[in-house]
Amino acid sequence: MGDSAFSPLGVQNLLDTDFYKLSMMQAVLHNYPNAEVEWEFRCRNGEDLRPYLAAIRERVEALAGLSLSREELGFLERIPFFKADFIRFLGLFRFNMRYVESGIENGEFFLRLKGPWLHVILFEVPVLASISEARNRQRYPSITLRAVRERVKEKFAWLRKEASVEELAGFKMADFGTRRRFSYAVHECVVDELKHGFPGHFVGTSNVHLARKLDLKPLGTMAHEWLMAHQQLGPRLIDSQSAALDCWVREYRGQLGIALTDCITMDAFLRDFDLYFAKLFDGLRHDSGDPLVWAEKAITHYEKLGVDPRSKTLVFSDGLDLPRALEIYRALRGRIDVSFGIGTHFTCDIPGVEPMNIVLKMTACNGQPVAKISDTPGKMQCSDENFGRYLKHVFRVDEAQA
Repeated sequence: MGDSAFSPLGVQNLLDTDFYKLSMMQAVLHNYPNAEVEWEFRCRNGEDLRPYLAAIRERVEALAGLSLSREELGFLERIPFFKADFIRFLGLFRFNMRYVESGIENGEFFLRLKGPWLHVILFEVPVLASISEARNRQRYPSITLRAVRERVKEKFAWLRKEASVEELAGFKMADFGTRRRFSYAVHECVVDELKHGFPGHFVGTSNVHLARKLDLKPLGTMAHEWLMAHQQLGPRLIDSQSAALDCWVREYRGQLGIALTDCITMDAFLRDFDLYFAKLFDGLRHDSGDPLVWAEKAITHYEKLGVDPRSKTLVFSDGLDLPRALEIYRALRGRIDVSFGIGTHFTCDIPGVEPMNIVLKMTACNGQPVAKISDTPGKMQCSDENFGRYLKHVFRVDEAQA
């Protein structure tokens, strides 16, 4: 590989994705194999991606050639909650390009997915990583891995200067940086540095391929799409969050017990997160809004239910960097277990490089709209205004929150 920040192959194989895509995919196979979904790409900062259209298409179409080797399937077989039928299905799985549409529309780059949820679910992470790498190859061709390593070491040095060994004893972080990484080569370099330069604190990676290659723990549970889809899969909209959580419990029987809270809002989530779920799930994941306000709501909720917060874990994953993670850790240490999933701050934080702010989100399930409101005002994602208003009405979400 040398010192170049780019390797010939961007996405390495079907394991070069976030772990929660596989955990959700198994749940889809077993519970909703016929569900149809639609997804839409969005560049949040309005960057013009038209100059990279040909390169993006080339990289996305290359995904069709990916498959899993016997050794890679063997790695998944050693994970106890992955069932034999799911492993066999993955052994046959290939990306089907008929479910992808991309081009220029209204003067902007667009990319959409439409097809069976079971066959579309794995597209999100490698497509985003491919778009990021295609753009970065053209914009920043001279970036080196040496610069990447130096940047990571600077962060380690900062943290050790800011906090003592004793204070950091319970500090835990993981790599969540696949989808907006600068490139695969940079991602591997960063995770390797984290493993060897931050022992005792670095607990694993969301990237399954790198977990296998570097002997790390793959981490992740569910994403917004799991709860969003249930808005059109459950018996009633008001029951959609409970249905999503209940289905997850039935699928994993106590494994993978971190629940995502902000598909509607934290307040709406907690109204559904009763003692049954509070006991069955190991903790909660934060992905929008003020993290400390959110944490206080979680701790108060556990206490109200008679559950010791110190027996639960809060995972923070919303645009974190080390200074913010340290601030949250200090505020909550001793009150509840905390862990941090950090992405772009490590996998695309290079001097002179402007990271991308891109997402690929589900917009419909079974031909009907779905929505994500979140705990950050103005961050609502919904392609149908009427459904968005109805969702907020049903879950008693104040307009100011959305």
